[in-house]
Amino acid sequence: MTAESSFKDELVYVSALNEFVYCPRRYYYQRFHDEIGEPYELVDGRSKHDSAAKRGGWVQEQYFRSEELGLHGKIDLVETEGGTPTPVERKRAESGEYYPSDELQIAGYCMLLEHAIGEPVNVGYIYLYSTDTRHPIRITEDHRTAVRRVVKRIEQLSFGDVPPLVDTRSKCEACSARNYCMPAETAMLAPDMAEGTEWEGAHPEEPS
Repeated sequence: MTAESSFKDELVYVSALNEFVYCPRRYYYQRFHDEIGEPYELVDGRSKHDSAAKRGGWVQEQYFRSEELGLHGKIDLVETEGGTPTPVERKRAESGEYYPSDELQIAGYCMLLEHAIGEPVNVGYIYLYSTDTRHPIRITEDHRTAVRRVVKRIEQLSFGDVPPLVDTRSKCEACSARNYCMPAETAMLAPDMAEGTEWEGAHPEEPS
């Protein structure tokens, strides 16, 4: 089975929304190239989830899928206090902040959950380990539209269709895909891939 055909009919993981928005090019290499190792953040996050799930049963990881939305994924914690179930997504976040891509991910979980229970889920929470704080995210129609748009872009992504370079060069410094992406070399040899980004006009000898 080729890399292209192995992903042809799969639903999109909700976590992929976050990864794709953060850097479509990094997501491409993680999806289609097995050579890339798992980033520390992902491995560390899994270990935290595993240990937390054993603490008195207060964490209930639940899997949802929706053919209609084209999405599936496991929600870290679904709270049921107060009536409407509410998804909680936990992040390592050493910076102490969450990002728009994190909001998109929690919006995806809200959409999956509301599809499963048949009623609106308009609020989700992002919990940050680094600060031990929980942030409410009110899900708007703009969030839902963005989720649908990114799902469609991911579904259309195919093997060999490498996305352009990411806008911000700082994202590339510790990226697990850097050795395959080669941003500076790409900017020099294929300048159209760097057009409109901070990599435009870069050369391999330049630091990032």
